[in-house]
Amino acid sequence: MANTEITATSASPSIRMVQVYTMAGLCLAAGLGIGYLIQGWQSHRSASQSTSGTASASSVPGRPLTAPQGMMSPTVPMQSPNAASASPHSGTATPAGRMPTLADMKQMADKKAEPLLAKLKTDPKNVDVLMQVASIYHSTHQFKDAATYYRRAALVDPKNVALRTKLAASLYRTGDVDGGIAQLKQALTYDPKDANALFDLGMMRLQGKQDGKGALAAWQLLLKSNPQLSSERRATVEKLMADVVTTLADQSGTQGVHGNDGHK
Repeated sequence: MANTEITATSASPSIRMVQVYTMAGLCLAAGLGIGYLIQGWQSHRSASQSTSGTASASSVPGRPLTAPQGMMSPTVPMQSPNAASASPHSGTATPAGRMPTLADMKQMADKKAEPLLAKLKTDPKNVDVLMQVASIYHSTHQFKDAATYYRRAALVDPKNVALRTKLAASLYRTGDVDGGIAQLKQALTYDPKDANALFDLGMMRLQGKQDGKGALAAWQLLLKSNPQLSSERRATVEKLMADVVTTLADQSGTQGVHGNDGHK
């Protein structure tokens, strides 16, 4: 692979696999929704956010772009263990030290989305409002609701690549891996070089399909078609690629050994 030196390792294939998927999982948590690696040069309507360190990313309604949609920033502040937390919208407090449950977050999301949903009653095809509602639900882990509103927006603006990438992330978070990949592939028909979609496609193939070769293909295209990528982010992609290549080589070697043993 060009510009990426692969060093042989004595680690077992199973250990290598754990290492690769651990790193990929961290990037996925940080990046899905996405474009974790592409900061400052792709223009979307909203900045990203997440509800926790392991939450997926989403956009902040009405805020100018300050980061690609996969870059995370907290939306629900972490509470001190000695302090009670309360939703500013619901007026209900959670016990000291307890993180909000999905039910709490659903209540918060519904309350925050309420005025936007009222707007949709009179303007049901308003893409900006639909995306804002979807973003609220995605950031509070209500991924099925998020996908519903992102899909409605995509019906109005089908060639919006950033929108389809966000829809893909919400679908993936519901467990619909095939649906997420399909949305990314459709987005790439409109912009084959979109770095966010290509990065997410690689992550979904690797994490959701255990398809290392497919992930490599997506990331190779990402690097080739995006020379403006910063050296730091390029290095991160190359590190993921190198780990996947090494793991695939380990797997191939193990299969060869087993095959030879079978002929003894």
